[in-house]
Amino acid sequence: MAREEFDHIVVGGGSAGCVAAGQLVAQGGCRVLLLEGGHSNRHPLLDMPPGIFKMINGSKFMEYHTTVPQPHLNGRAHDIPQGNVLGGGSSVNAQVYMRGRPSDYDAWDAALRGNNDGADWSWKAVLPHFRGMEDNNRLLNDYHGSGGQMKVSDPGHIDQMSRWFVQSVQALGEPFNPDFNGVSQRGVGFYQFMNRHGRRSSAAYAFLSPLEGDPRLTLRLEARAERILIENGRAVGVQWRDKAGTLHQSHARGEVIVTAGALITPKLLMLSGIGPADHLREHGIAVAADLPGVGQNLIDHPEVPIIANANGPYGYFKQGVGWRMIRNGLQFKLFGSGPILSAGVEAGAFVNPDDPGAEPTIQAFCVPIVYLDRDTLSLVENTYGLTVTTVVVKPRSRGEVRLRSANPADKPLVSPNLLLHPDDMAAMVAGQRFFVRAFQTGPLASRIKRLAIPDPARLDDAALADHCRRFVKTNYHPASTARMGADGDPMAVLDARMRVRGIEGLRVADMSAVPDINAGNTNAPAMMLGDRCAAFVRGA
Repeated sequence: MAREEFDHIVVGGGSAGCVAAGQLVAQGGCRVLLLEGGHSNRHPLLDMPPGIFKMINGSKFMEYHTTVPQPHLNGRAHDIPQGNVLGGGSSVNAQVYMRGRPSDYDAWDAALRGNNDGADWSWKAVLPHFRGMEDNNRLLNDYHGSGGQMKVSDPGHIDQMSRWFVQSVQALGEPFNPDFNGVSQRGVGFYQFMNRHGRRSSAAYAFLSPLEGDPRLTLRLEARAERILIENGRAVGVQWRDKAGTLHQSHARGEVIVTAGALITPKLLMLSGIGPADHLREHGIAVAADLPGVGQNLIDHPEVPIIANANGPYGYFKQGVGWRMIRNGLQFKLFGSGPILSAGVEAGAFVNPDDPGAEPTIQAFCVPIVYLDRDTLSLVENTYGLTVTTVVVKPRSRGEVRLRSANPADKPLVSPNLLLHPDDMAAMVAGQRFFVRAFQTGPLASRIKRLAIPDPARLDDAALADHCRRFVKTNYHPASTARMGADGDPMAVLDARMRVRGIEGLRVADMSAVPDINAGNTNAPAMMLGDRCAAFVRGA
């Protein structure tokens, strides 16, 4: 077989990987191989904003990682779904467009000072990447751009329950915020979304579709990377297996960029001999670079639900089945309007229940349905209702990702330790109490039949903490498992230009790389990381 060689190889076609590969081709003129372990993103249910709710509990487009039992959660294990599709999270998420706040990035920059050949990671430095990728349908100012690849839009449809939620939180003293990505995060309002006219704007559509037919981009789907090929301390290629089980090796003249996500990126690094030396030797893996930080420092946003039944036909109950589904489909096809334009989440809030004027500690998502999963299924009547999830935006709890074995087919061992740190639990309890009050405040209060969980008769700290331990789960934002750090930081896997320490020609450019998680959804930051990495590789 002829040697297959490219300028660069990108491993993982998620949000960051699509951007990195697309920009290296479009702006750098490079020949790029993009390896994605999942499926094509072209599917009608993925394209329409609410379609993923028909797939979230099981489809080939999702891969589920079950955590190890969590002792501090009374032995509970919970699932962490990840996209198994081109575009990654951007092809299966609720499309909320959120960057975090300036202080997130200024803190990254402060943590990275002291790097050789360092890069500026301040808000001022990353904002041009966000603005350059953005095509906003309402905003064009110092914070927002127009004409970029990523379509960012106001919600195409807003349910009355979402409006009542926004009004009820205002009644509690929070300001209406017209732009959570603007001057301030604080307040309540309506999110913007990565879609336009009823079609998802994933990273795959935005950055790869314009390159269809371009011979410089080679895309391989259902191609599972097994290890990075390293020769004389340099990454020279990738070994991967196709869906038929055939093993391949592809080589890079330039660099290998890993964008496989915060659970798989550390696994791939460790399978390649990059990670904690003792752990690698336990699995018979030769050590190429002893980096104890690989797989450590796992951060995720914990979320806990508040669920209530409504006293009338409010919200999206059964809007996706039967005659309602037919009616909504016809409304969308004939008039381009209706519930199909909604991603299911329209409204949200950022609050600090303990110090309202300080930076928010809690993000909330308002979902105008009774959202049921295996933990809540037997406890809540499946009828008209409302779910509000509260999320700790700057958690202090840290977990880890470890190898289950040296077999690339085995999923890693994941222990996120959600709410392990007492500060996280205190913040979550305060957030739950605040938004329970929103359910009890007009105009929502007059539409609520009963608060199902938590128990409205048991809202003391101990009872709410028990509720949180019982129902906490991922907000789908694992991060920081191969983080950047300053020179001399023994747990830093990467330098400030996203290069793996001790191995030449290798970078990590997904949410694994961040020193700390941003306050809010992580999809837009992941795309920014891919854009910055492509710029670094091009020498920009």
